[in-house]
Amino acid sequence: MELRMLGYVVAIAEEGSISAAARRLRLTQPTLSRQLRDLERRLGTPLFERAGRGLTPTAAGRALAARATAVLAEAEAALEDVRLAAAGLAGRITVTFAGSGINGPLGGALGRLRRELPRVELRLEESFNDAEMSDGVLDGRFDIAVQRLPSRDARLATRAWWREPLSLFLPAAHPLAHAPGPAPLGALGQVPLVIWPRNVSPHSHDEILALCDRAGVVPRIGAEGRSVQTVLALVAAGFGAAVMPDSHRALRRVGVRARPLAGTSTTLYLVWRADDTNPLLDRFRTVLADLAEPPSRPGSTTEEAP
Repeated sequence: MELRMLGYVVAIAEEGSISAAARRLRLTQPTLSRQLRDLERRLGTPLFERAGRGLTPTAAGRALAARATAVLAEAEAALEDVRLAAAGLAGRITVTFAGSGINGPLGGALGRLRRELPRVELRLEESFNDAEMSDGVLDGRFDIAVQRLPSRDARLATRAWWREPLSLFLPAAHPLAHAPGPAPLGALGQVPLVIWPRNVSPHSHDEILALCDRAGVVPRIGAEGRSVQTVLALVAAGFGAAVMPDSHRALRRVGVRARPLAGTSTTLYLVWRADDTNPLLDRFRTVLADLAEPPSRPGSTTEEAP
């Protein structure tokens, strides 16, 4: 049965007459009468009966009108879903992100996105491995990644989103923790380092070793940690210092003091498949880019970090 026929039945039931329903539907009265007779013939039962100068639904008519009202509402809702999805205002998007992102601008940005795009279902997955985030975007597990070190792959599109300094997170009792101003890059040779195992986060591991090479120092590895919380706990316990994005100050680990690392910075990138034409993804990127604001650098005198 066509949706327009259901609409005819609902209009007649609500208006109580063929003439009034025809005006509402912008049909001629004979046309609507013929359509009703054809429908009753197909169903094998009358849907309306005369009541004075109007019509009232029969039991069959009431049943059909009730069901038709629900069906028409669902059909309209489906059309609205299609319109919203085509405009990038509804649907589902899966975001993978690095801890440095959620501790910095990403958390607030996602909160605003939920308010501005209430019909969008946000699925979030944290990851400590840059390569896995990029691979997940490529294989379709994630729609977009917010990460520091995306894989170099022609199938990926990237956009720089947020820049912040790298900081040296030191045991609070270490002499370097109390010097004024940013820590010089050469400080990487004055303290053992707590780093990511290379098999967990090869990009981050190599980034720290590259900084040591740039400073002309041979790194001493004091310990390895597989999560931000573990790395900071090891720093607080005196195993060494860690190089991480300054936004990790937000965790305020007791026993750790952070100093910006002079001449260094890191960038969060938005990463997505270059051939992805989902309008919701385009809308998501646009809103996220509009929300980006330059971060303020925390003072170097913070006692608890990051």
